[in-house]
Amino acid sequence: MTTIHILEQEKDASERCATAPTVAPESSPKKTIWLLYLIIKLKKSLVFFIRSAEKHICPICEDDLYTIGSRRRVGRKPTGDQITYIIRRLRCKGCERIHHELPDLLVPYKRYETECLESVVSNRQAPDVAADESTLYRWRVWFGKCWQYWVNCLLTIASRSGNPVEALSVPSSSALQRIGHFVGQGVGWLARVVRPIVHSQLWVHTRFAFLSDIP
Repeated sequence: MTTIHILEQEKDASERCATAPTVAPESSPKKTIWLLYLIIKLKKSLVFFIRSAEKHICPICEDDLYTIGSRRRVGRKPTGDQITYIIRRLRCKGCERIHHELPDLLVPYKRYETECLESVVSNRQAPDVAADESTLYRWRVWFGKCWQYWVNCLLTIASRSGNPVEALSVPSSSALQRIGHFVGQGVGWLARVVRPIVHSQLWVHTRFAFLSDIP
């Protein structure tokens, strides 16, 4: 997962689609239908291209990465608005593994952006996020199931880097306090947790459906 220094908004959808090659309906009807669908779809959603100014290395073998293409990644703002991000697909020159370049505002396998998840799990009061109560509940359950694992991962990563950090020994310390001991408790703490864990190949995908029956 990488911090994005360049976030370039795509050109207006109508302008880009107007410059697309036209196809006569009688010559290729299927392609014409696809182009019309693309124009309608892009007009309903903001589209951003994601490009990082960092030099990428493979988190597995530490060899260089190079771009092989792109894919779409959908995210949702606290207002519920859907944003489409065009992210790069990167291949390692050494192990040939494929990675996706994600900005810090996205959490792997989550539809809502980091800001939304952080707001919900940090505040006991009703957060200002346009999501139904069952979704907010599942986010809190997800955090409750994962935070101890994250702390252990951060301990391991710090030890591997030669900068060991002692975990808080105060029994009454909350989950957020124990996580903040490693990454700080200011805004953006969730992104600071996700980044090193993902880079260390330790991030675990947990499906909300498996957690919904927990009281």
